[in-house]
Amino acid sequence: MTTAVATPAVPAPHHARRKGRVSKGRVTVNVVMVAMILYFLMPFWWLVVAATKNNDALFSTAALWFHSPGSIVDNLRQLFTYNDGEYLRWMGNTVVYAGVSGVGATAVATFAGYAFAKYRFPGRNLLFSSLLGAIMVPATALAIPTYLLLSKVALTDTMWAVILPSLLNPFGVYLVRVYVQDSLPDELLEAARVDGAGELRVLFNVALPTLKPALVTVLLFSMVGTWNNFFLPLVMLNNDKLFPLTVGLQSWYAGAMVQSGANALFTLVVVGSLVAILPLILAFLLLQRYWRGGLTVGSLK
Repeated sequence: MTTAVATPAVPAPHHARRKGRVSKGRVTVNVVMVAMILYFLMPFWWLVVAATKNNDALFSTAALWFHSPGSIVDNLRQLFTYNDGEYLRWMGNTVVYAGVSGVGATAVATFAGYAFAKYRFPGRNLLFSSLLGAIMVPATALAIPTYLLLSKVALTDTMWAVILPSLLNPFGVYLVRVYVQDSLPDELLEAARVDGAGELRVLFNVALPTLKPALVTVLLFSMVGTWNNFFLPLVMLNNDKLFPLTVGLQSWYAGAMVQSGANALFTLVVVGSLVAILPLILAFLLLQRYWRGGLTVGSLK
């Protein structure tokens, strides 16, 4: 009679166990990432869905599903014609604010960041330390002091009251300085000077073409910040003809809170909010490669 001998279990190789742990870790990371994506896309999805509803359906139908997709055409027509095209006027104001402020803030940040990176002058480190401190100050904390300053020169309730404060972008200066230090060698600038180029020619013909990713990144940051700015124009402006979209939609919402029935403006506020973010999405999709390049240059050094 033969007696069967039990064979002891052979433990799995170490690399196999580690591979199993890595696979579980990847699954966990993917699940968390999907959850975060859904979390951030949920408000946008609700906005798209709500834009297909009239005021009654907005409060009586499923919150996260369409009611009548064809209604969005009527909602858009009402949005653009309400109160003699008030929304289009606010859209035009916002384009002016964001465009002028974005270009101006980019120019100021470029000159200042380049100077901090490539020139040595008295007080340079102190000024840059003050700049870093300014990044930590919330913009809303500066709105009232800015209002008092501009009221002294009679610029409140004008477009300049929104544009001038938006020209100062401390984070943009910091970003340009970091980019210049990492991507623009001193030898290149010295070679241009040896060839007889002046400082302005070195800046515009040598430095700026190299700084294109940083400039586009600062431009996008500045334009998005001004486009979404609410508190500064709320404090500075009283004339509704000068309102940007943020303040204008808030005024509609405030009006909707005191109205009832079919005359309420909730639907127009929702559709107007959806239309207001579409230019930002388009700008990001068109320029995201420059945005990426500007943000990651510091990590590539």
